[in-house]
Amino acid sequence: MAQDVRNLTGSIVALVTPFKENGEVDFNALDRLVDLHLENETDGILVLGTTGESSTMTDAEDVAVAQHVVNRVDGKIPIIGGAGSNSTEESLVKAKSLQMIGCDALLLITPYYNKSNEEGIYRHFTDVLDVTEIPSILYNIPGRTGCSISEANVIRLAGHPNVMGIKEASGSIAYATSVARHLSPDFRMYSGNDDMVVPILSLGGSGVISVWANVQPKLCHDMVASYLGGDYQAALKMQLDGLDLVHALFCEVNPIPVKAALSMMGLIEETYRMPLYPMSAANRDRVERVMREVGLIG
Repeated sequence: MAQDVRNLTGSIVALVTPFKENGEVDFNALDRLVDLHLENETDGILVLGTTGESSTMTDAEDVAVAQHVVNRVDGKIPIIGGAGSNSTEESLVKAKSLQMIGCDALLLITPYYNKSNEEGIYRHFTDVLDVTEIPSILYNIPGRTGCSISEANVIRLAGHPNVMGIKEASGSIAYATSVARHLSPDFRMYSGNDDMVVPILSLGGSGVISVWANVQPKLCHDMVASYLGGDYQAALKMQLDGLDLVHALFCEVNPIPVKAALSMMGLIEETYRMPLYPMSAANRDRVERVMREVGLIG
C-alpha cells in the first residue's frame, strides 16, 4: 500500500546494499537490515542511493533490491527509491520502474559528470517529474556530482506538484539557509550530512537522509524526534556526542566505512563493488575503536 510521504519527518536511512563474497546481492542480509530499522523506529528507507552503491548495479539488480525491500517493509514505513542518473532518459526509466514496483517516493540527483547548464538541469528534473505520479525529493550533492541546484532552480522546482522536498548535502550552511527561505508544508528539506542534522533542523528542516542511521537507527530517530518535539538540548547533545562516530563513518569515501562497521556488527559481509575497495588498516582501526567506544561492538 503506497503511503502519503509528503509529510515525512524523521530519520530516513540511506540503506547499504549488502553483497555476498561472490559479488551477488545478499538478500538474507538485506532482510536483517530492514528488520533492524523496523525494530528501531527508523522513519523511512532510501534504497539505491549513493550508500546503496546503485551506480555499480544493473537495472535488474536495482529493481530486485527495491522490490525486496518494499515487500519486506509491507507498508510499515515509506520507501524512497533512488532514480538518479546523469542520463535523463535513464533516470526516467528508473523512476517509472520504481514507481511500478511500489516505492512511495523517488530521489532525483543532479546530472553528474556532464553537469549541463541552468535550463538543462531544470529540465533534467522536470522530464521525470512530469511523467511520474509519486512525489520526488531533489538531491543536491555537488561534492559528488560537480554541479549544484541553484537557488533559482530550487524555487522553480519547488512549485512542481510532484516535488516534495530536497536532500541538501552540499555541506554549506549558507546554501541551506538560502533554500530554507523557500520551505513550506509542500516543500521540505532533509539534511544529507550526518554532522549537520540539528543545524538543518534549526533552519526548518524535516529530518535527515542518513548514513549514520545504518548503525545507530534508534539514536538517529530519537535525535530528530527530540528536536521536532521541542527538546532542542537533547537533540543537540545526541548530535555532538555522535560526531566521532559520524566522522569515522566518513573517513574514506562512503559507503566503505559504514559497510565495514556493519560487518563488524555481524550484519553483512564486507563486500563492495569496484572501484570501491576495503579501507586502509589505519582507518579500519579508527572505525573499530569508535564503534567500541559507543558500544556497538564488544
